[in-house]
Amino acid sequence: MKRLRDWWDGLAERERRLLVVFVALLGAFLILLVPYLTSLTLSGIRQQNDELRAAISLVRSSRGKLEDIKARKDAIAARYANPAPPLAGFIENAARQSNIEIPESQDRADQPHGKKFVERSTVVRMRKVGMLALVRTLERIEGAGYPIVISRLNIRARGREPDSYDVELGVSAYDSTKTGPGAAPAGSAAKPAASEDVK
Repeated sequence: MKRLRDWWDGLAERERRLLVVFVALLGAFLILLVPYLTSLTLSGIRQQNDELRAAISLVRSSRGKLEDIKARKDAIAARYANPAPPLAGFIENAARQSNIEIPESQDRADQPHGKKFVERSTVVRMRKVGMLALVRTLERIEGAGYPIVISRLNIRARGREPDSYDVELGVSAYDSTKTGPGAAPAGSAAKPAASEDVK
């Protein structure tokens, strides 16, 4: 302290004033710097908390959508787990329930779709079919619960005969190439038509 006092006494009046001003400015700077740094830190923490809240809110709001997507995938998987029967007999059975006779049917060659699906298709021809009977037949085919779509439908009126049509109907079934547990692919994009058109 004696040395510091001697050093202070050795300073000129002008130097003492400059030193006092410098110390005052340094003290004021430090006093202002601490709250500023604290405010920046708190602001960063607050921003992180807001981002976390937004992310949590997004996850909560998406939970219902994710459950709906999973339910649709499970429904599609369950449908593929139940392979369609031979198509010619299946279509004939559906038509017979509406009093429609199928005089002609033709199975087409299997078509692979990617590595997960194989398409089987059959084309049948019906003559002198009423529109109501045809619609009921199509409803039975679509609502059978198999991975089946109506891939072709040509309807021609029979001249002047009322409510009488010649119909060419193509039906496709999509079989999973996987076997065993978990064979049914849930929501695979290998054949979008199979998953979109089947209800």
